[in-house]
Amino acid sequence: MPAADAPAPRAPHENNPRHEGRRGVRHAINLGVVLYLLWLALSGHLEAWLLGLGLASAALTVWVAQRMDRADREPQRLRMSARALGYFPWLAWQVVLANLDVARRILHPRMPIDPRVVRLRARQRTRLGRVIYANSITLTPGTVSLDLDEDTITVHALTRQAAEALETGEMDRRAQAVERRP
Repeated sequence: MPAADAPAPRAPHENNPRHEGRRGVRHAINLGVVLYLLWLALSGHLEAWLLGLGLASAALTVWVAQRMDRADREPQRLRMSARALGYFPWLAWQVVLANLDVARRILHPRMPIDPRVVRLRARQRTRLGRVIYANSITLTPGTVSLDLDEDTITVHALTRQAAEALETGEMDRRAQAVERRP
């Protein structure tokens, strides 16, 4: 192979996800120092064993943050359509409405609570899309996603109305629209 066609030599750490580089180490140290100082300022404790616990908690937090960053760089990405911009405000409004409904039921004990478990079909194309739908259900007060199978979500609803609202499929359709078509 002629020298012009040979691939350029690579640095030993290139394309190595475990290599953090100087910048990554510096970032981890800075984060640890800031977290420890914040812990110290907020706790106000100066006993040696509590200082040690604060240091350990800052170190654990830095370690978890680095692990999360690695997970964020994995190839599982959600490709969202432009319609996603409309989904999240709609979901926020549904959360507000459900909060008001649950608060009314707490403050007025005569209002019926009729808990039930329903199974809903999830029409999202990807597993991540189905997780977004299931989490959207859980974010809405009065409903909790209990189980997510391939295309079915088992949900506990506090009231018949909450279950019926999910059974209309509106949240499913809107969550499905978040996924961009290939």
